[in-house]
Amino acid sequence: MKITIGSRGSQLALWQAKWVKDRLVSADTEVEIRIIKTTGDKLQNVPLVQSGIKGLFIKEIEEELAAGTIDLAVHSLKDLPTDQPPGLVLGTVPEREDVRDILISKDGKRFAELPPGARVGTSSLRRQSQLRKLRADLEFLPLRGNLDTRLKKLDRGDCDAIVLAAAGVHRLGFRGRITQYFAADQVCPAVGQGALALEIREGDEKILPAIEPLDHAATHLAVRAERAMLRHLGGGCQVPIAAHAVVENGKLRLMGVVADLQGKNVIRAQASESIEDPEALGGRVAEDLLRQGARAILESL
Repeated sequence: MKITIGSRGSQLALWQAKWVKDRLVSADTEVEIRIIKTTGDKLQNVPLVQSGIKGLFIKEIEEELAAGTIDLAVHSLKDLPTDQPPGLVLGTVPEREDVRDILISKDGKRFAELPPGARVGTSSLRRQSQLRKLRADLEFLPLRGNLDTRLKKLDRGDCDAIVLAAAGVHRLGFRGRITQYFAADQVCPAVGQGALALEIREGDEKILPAIEPLDHAATHLAVRAERAMLRHLGGGCQVPIAAHAVVENGKLRLMGVVADLQGKNVIRAQASESIEDPEALGGRVAEDLLRQGARAILESL
C-alpha cells in the first residue's frame, strides 16, 4: 500500500510529516510526502490576527485531501479549526510532546529578570495577554517566521527574548537554547498545543487502519476536551483562548483561560470529569468561563 502525506514545507512541518512517515514505513507501508504551500506560508509579513482568514496553515492541504490527491494530512493540531470541512475527520492523535511554552532570551535572563521595557517577540495573542498579566512593563512585538528565522531575529537584536512552544523547539533539536519553561497554570497553552493531527477522509477504510496504531488514547481524550471547550466558546486559534487537559487517575481534568488583549482581565476555569465524555467536560468549562464574563471579552475582539 502507498500513502501520500500532505504537509507544509516548513522545517517543523516536514519533521512532523517524516515522523509519521517513519512509523508507517516500519509497518511495511510505502509513503510519499507532498509539500503544499498554504496561505499562512505566503503571508509572511502580515500578523496572523490581521489576516482574517481561518485555517491559514491547513486550507490548501485540506483541499488536496478532499480532492483525493493526498491520502493523509499531518498538521500541528493547534492549527486545525474545530469545524472541519464536510467529508474530513480527525483520524488519530499521536502522543503529545511537551505542552508548555518556553522563553529564549538573548542574555540568559529568565522572564522575571528581564528589565522593564524589554522587547519580547511573539505573534500569539494568547501568549501576549497572559504574559502581560505577569509583566505589564514589557513590550511585546509581533514575530513571524520559522524557528530558525525567529532565533536569528533574536540573535541579531530585533528583540530581547522570544516565547515559543516547547514542542517545536524540542523536535528541531534546539532544547539547549531554552532559558525557561512556563508552567501550564502560569501561561496556559493553546488548544491542542504539542499534539499532531492526522486528518483523513471520512470513511477511508484504506488509511484509517494504517494510522490507528499511532493513536495515543490519553492525548486524544485531552484534545477532544480542549477542542470542545474552544468550539463552545466560538473562538479560533488566533483568539486569546487557552486550554490544557490531562488524564489523571482515570479522570480527565481541563483548565481553560480567556483573556483580554491587555492582560488586565484573565478568566480561568477548571473541572474534572470521567474520561467517557470529553466533550461534556469541554462544554462545562466553557460555560463556567462564560458565566465569569468571557463573552464580553470575546465580543470585544
